[in-house]
Amino acid sequence: MKRINILFLLLSFVATAQNNNTTLLSLEEYLGYVKKYHPVIKQAQLITSTNEAKLLKARGAFDPKIEVDYSKKEFKDTEYYKKLNSTFKIPTWYGIELKGNYENNSGQYLNPEGNTPDNGLYNVGVSVSLAKDLFINKRMATLKQAKLYTKQGELEQQLVINDILFEAINTYLNWLQYYQNYTVHKDYYNNASVRLRNVKKNFEAGDKPAIDTLEANINLKSRDLDLEKANIKYIKSTLELSNYLWIGNNIPMELKEGIIPDTDTFSNIDIILKTSVSALFDNQIENHPKLKILELKKRNLEINKRLKINNLLPTIDYQYNFLASKVNNFDAFNTANYKSALQISVPLFLRKSRGDLQLAKIKLQDIDFEIASTRVSLLNKITATEREITSYKKQNEILKNLVNDYMVIVKSEERKFFLGESSIFLINYREVKLIESKLKEIKNEYEYAKTKSKLIKLLGRLHTL
Repeated sequence: MKRINILFLLLSFVATAQNNNTTLLSLEEYLGYVKKYHPVIKQAQLITSTNEAKLLKARGAFDPKIEVDYSKKEFKDTEYYKKLNSTFKIPTWYGIELKGNYENNSGQYLNPEGNTPDNGLYNVGVSVSLAKDLFINKRMATLKQAKLYTKQGELEQQLVINDILFEAINTYLNWLQYYQNYTVHKDYYNNASVRLRNVKKNFEAGDKPAIDTLEANINLKSRDLDLEKANIKYIKSTLELSNYLWIGNNIPMELKEGIIPDTDTFSNIDIILKTSVSALFDNQIENHPKLKILELKKRNLEINKRLKINNLLPTIDYQYNFLASKVNNFDAFNTANYKSALQISVPLFLRKSRGDLQLAKIKLQDIDFEIASTRVSLLNKITATEREITSYKKQNEILKNLVNDYMVIVKSEERKFFLGESSIFLINYREVKLIESKLKEIKNEYEYAKTKSKLIKLLGRLHTL
């Protein structure tokens, strides 16, 4: 598959460069490309298109219909019969069907009841279901359900988009986390390198023992190892991020070296994800797409239940048609010439219909339980996530103070060392604790931002970003 390097797209979506070698890719710009070009989001749009096609198909049950039936038989120069029967039908919403018909039959052996005037016989009438299928029937139910499926498809599309955006946001935050980890290890690798040079100079001047140079050298190698581990994690996270970057015609992109995440993302996460609005925490759960989908499914089952109740009624079909041999105007039809029919059918035990109705009622009870369970589950998850956010916020304040305190201790230990009152071992020990605290702070910021995006996903609102 052809791959396009993202370098050629910098003018489209990359923020201002930090320096000549690095360029920022912000979370907003990244999400813009995900929403516009990612194949899964395009695929989600097909859900609505599919249900719209099903709705169009259901409307077809109410399309007017023309039927023509022509048959003829001749044998040994004898015309046995010639029959033409053409009908125009207009189905209506209720169990009523309007009909217009023209018959023209002739022949030596034609059944007498099929005889028509020389110019044929016209009839206009109506077919009515007087019990079963009057107020609801299969085509009415199918159309109602298709309309609900269209609404359901829009909600399902929102859920799919929510899921892919949640994964995309987490991948970006993960990329940012590993970039910051790499930056921390790189900075302290440089510190260790500078410290080793200074210790060597002091040793050569006779101010420090040889063991200090070995200690500084070991520390540098340890920092180098940590830096390499951080680098490979950063590279892997960059490749994972590339999975969500596409351009038109389903062409994947890859990040060019030198493109970095926006380090202000964690501090601006409320603005980016629109989570600073107090209304977000009002637990307006009734508008959640999952609950709306279940409500639509319930309405679908209610239509199905009505259809099953309808099947308990007897079948009583009545037809009435005005007849005329000539049609100059509508007055040609009158009540003196007509054709009518009545059909009645009643199952004796109705066991099949009663069984279907019982199953329909059970399905409705089942969906009620599912709605209640889903509502409680969502509320509990949202409450737990809000508490997580509060906890991560408190942890972040503690970690910031810890980092500041460790920075003071390290600087103090370095001053004492150069005054001959400390050792390189103590400096390294203090610095290790500082690095651990900084990495914990970054991890906590990542978890805080991730939990924010999780909250919006739980509320079903990521698609509105």
